[in-house]
Amino acid sequence: MPERRKGVSRTAKPNRGPAAGPENRRALIAAAREVFAEEGLQAPFSAVAKRAGVGQGSLYRHFPDRLALAVAVFDENIDELEASVEPSDATLDDLLEAVIEQALVSTALIDLIWSNRHDEHVEHLSTRLGRIAETVLAREHAAGRIGDHVQTEDVLLAVTMLADVLARTDAADRRAVASRAWSLFHAAFMPR
Repeated sequence: MPERRKGVSRTAKPNRGPAAGPENRRALIAAAREVFAEEGLQAPFSAVAKRAGVGQGSLYRHFPDRLALAVAVFDENIDELEASVEPSDATLDDLLEAVIEQALVSTALIDLIWSNRHDEHVEHLSTRLGRIAETVLAREHAAGRIGDHVQTEDVLLAVTMLADVLARTDAADRRAVASRAWSLFHAAFMPR
């Protein structure tokens, strides 16, 4: 039933209560990815709630600050990275391509995560990424595509360097810079 206030008619959005929580959380994460990619971290927090179609109260219930929201976005990113290397024939190239695709749209969030990398809420992201790198590296070593001198820490450093340089590169140049960087990593990782 429309609600009337001072001559304005509008339809009130039904309050679904706690049942809407998971859906609102997903909408907020998707909205944050878009808003921060378009406007950077300086974008008003309220813009995320508005894009998600939820109230600011819902935003703050799920994510009390920007870091909590960034961690949630990166948890989803790591889910995607895990899926990209799940097939038994997935290579380091597949992992790096997935990182590049994410970095192309998540540069503002990369900065926030990097500057808070020792925060207890962020540390699990490194652990998860380390497991992904170990899985792919073992396959690459077994196939002889990467030298035995390359360790998990080297792959993690390459991923971090790549994400960092893309975060500081103009959007129009990111794909070309990513290709050049990956060429350098290929040369360094080749079997000796």
